[in-house]
Amino acid sequence: MVNAPRRPTVQLKLVDTDDLFYSWRWEHEPGAIQNIMVPGDSVRPALDDLAAALPTPLPGETVDQALERSLSGAFMDRERELALSKALAHALVPYRLAQELNAFLEQGLRPHVRIQPSLSTGQVPWEALHADEGERFVTHSDVSILPPATVRNAPERRVTAWRPDGELVAVLDPKVPGAGIALGSVLGPEGPVLAERLGLDTTAFRRADQTRDTIEPLLADAARFLYIGHVTTSAHGLDARLHLSCGPDTTGRAALVAGHRPLTAADMVLGHRPDAPRPWRMPNRVALIACESGGEVRFAEPVGLVAAAIHAGAQYVTATRWMLPTDAGIRHFAPGAAPETTLIPEVVIAVDEAHRASDPVAALNNWQRTKAARWEAEGRIEDSPIIWSAFGTTHG
Repeated sequence: MVNAPRRPTVQLKLVDTDDLFYSWRWEHEPGAIQNIMVPGDSVRPALDDLAAALPTPLPGETVDQALERSLSGAFMDRERELALSKALAHALVPYRLAQELNAFLEQGLRPHVRIQPSLSTGQVPWEALHADEGERFVTHSDVSILPPATVRNAPERRVTAWRPDGELVAVLDPKVPGAGIALGSVLGPEGPVLAERLGLDTTAFRRADQTRDTIEPLLADAARFLYIGHVTTSAHGLDARLHLSCGPDTTGRAALVAGHRPLTAADMVLGHRPDAPRPWRMPNRVALIACESGGEVRFAEPVGLVAAAIHAGAQYVTATRWMLPTDAGIRHFAPGAAPETTLIPEVVIAVDEAHRASDPVAALNNWQRTKAARWEAEGRIEDSPIIWSAFGTTHG
């Protein structure tokens, strides 16, 4: 490879059939495309082991059963997690691509790997893969998620300019009307303290007036959007749902659910007002800290909340690959968890700080690299990859 830039960037795309197809190209050499096929039987065992370690319910499981299984599983035990991350790396990282990455590392260059996962690999925590002895993927490479070309190159898409001094729209654990315990508080008693650490008034937490009609105009003029709350998935990506304080009188494309109307990805893309439909406008940076907020890659047509935000002008969207255990869930189900154990506030601060940075991908990867080192050194619950490796940043 010649004329490599200071930050060589590769686009890696995966496609499922009965087997797994890879295609990659370096952005400074767009014509040099590599293609390989990996037999499905060689990757399925590692992917099955990953699914068994994650908090996302398996077929027939309840949410509580999934939490109990995963919080006693491989991601909570240092040796078992290390074995799983090595198996995933061995099964999923092409040898030829690894050689190319190492060639840049030998030149003192840190590559940026932009990955477009397939349906079967949508929950793979690429940053955490143990690609070499003592080194994870994120040790020497920056890792981000590549949105589909139909989203990032849509002719109507206009990326919102980044303004470091711009406004933050923060929706912290909004009260969902009529929803009951299933959509209750995510942050619990840590909410007010977290609001203060974010530089916000404690009244920003658990508000009951943050509806689609109140936040949409704010987002159009903001620099960042931080959402902490509930996301639920449905039969298709465009029906992925963000739960705000929207009551039954709110207009939108989702049916009422237990007394409120969720905001769907389709509402963002197409507009939620039937009398005057218009797409939403999103700020440059969007953070969705909620269960499977980035889960759209598991659909055949991967267009959900992340893609909707990218389409609406976001350049960086940080979201989660799987169901995110709350601190209350960890304290209840994880063996050895102390009554004061908290994990979520740290990740919120890390994501917020990354989105303030000039390069959110590198900033979040730096935090993940620190967490990985602490996990390998001490094996503490607070450093478990079940939280920090759930997060990926889509760079559009």
